[in-house]
Amino acid sequence: MRDSPLPAVYFRLRDDLIATPRTWLITGVAGFIGSSLLEQLLDLGQRVVGLDNLCTGSRDNLDDVLDGRENAAFRFIEGDIRSRKDCREACEGVDVVLHQAALPSVPMSIEDPLSSHSVNVGGFLSVLSAAREARVSRVVYASSSAVYGEASLVPVSEDHAGAVLSPYAADKLTNEIYASVWEKQYGLQAIGLRYFNVFGRRQDPNGAYAAVIPRWVEALLRGGPCYVYGDGETTRDFCHVSDVVQANLLAAVAAESAAGEVYNVGCGAETSLNELFRMIRLGLAGYEAELASCEPVYEPFRPGDIRRSVADISKARRHLGFQPEMTVAEGLGEALEWYVAQARETEVNPR
Repeated sequence: MRDSPLPAVYFRLRDDLIATPRTWLITGVAGFIGSSLLEQLLDLGQRVVGLDNLCTGSRDNLDDVLDGRENAAFRFIEGDIRSRKDCREACEGVDVVLHQAALPSVPMSIEDPLSSHSVNVGGFLSVLSAAREARVSRVVYASSSAVYGEASLVPVSEDHAGAVLSPYAADKLTNEIYASVWEKQYGLQAIGLRYFNVFGRRQDPNGAYAAVIPRWVEALLRGGPCYVYGDGETTRDFCHVSDVVQANLLAAVAAESAAGEVYNVGCGAETSLNELFRMIRLGLAGYEAELASCEPVYEPFRPGDIRRSVADISKARRHLGFQPEMTVAEGLGEALEWYVAQARETEVNPR
């Protein structure tokens, strides 16, 4: 994390949470973002329940967070968000739900749209229903920039959700509609966060649908090729996970007038894949000098991919007090240090 001062609103929020702890449910707690939320909440002395079926999450992430926290107020439920029983158990006595569980892959959703819908929509409805029954004060849920499709205007603002390009995007847009219905019909306060491209430590480099940063880092460290789909001028808004954590906690305690809305969560800057590759290569060359000469391998564009993506975060600034603290370069520095340490640990202690 950066040593610079936290945004004033977030700083006050952290003090308030320490003074008046709450009970939180994190779905997908063993995942990359879920475990980062868990780490921050435990640092702030909160009580946390975690729900995860460990399909895409990992016990290693939980172990990493819980190392040295023998007295942490944390209860883990290995369960599925599609199960009403598991969701009811997880929501019991909870003040706020941070819903992160999902199958977050555009390519996978194209290959298997029914499974994507079952988890991303069916699971979300189970969480909403259980939260309503348990009288949870608020649900903050992960949406996605995928709902914008091929936006004609960038940076893209929240009122420009358009023609979605994948089943995954359709799932997330459907969730936003359901959250609005649950608020209108049942009074359940919900806030959606449209994540752009989140990155940071504990992001899994393995699997066919791994995000681009951990996938390229893993490939470079192992001497393999880094594939770029298209000409490399595709752009994304890369947001460090610490800023995603900030947005979730701000949304959880924001004024009631902020509820019933969706907010972009990004850093508000556009980075091309070519630029990103150069930054990763430069950063890794500091650990292994021979990586400085590596070049990517260009492949055809993939179906469902969006050409340009960057967030207009002015709405989140106004209503949540959101202020990103990590630039892409700063966030990569932290993430690369972690990935290199993990790679070296694996060499010493292979699994």
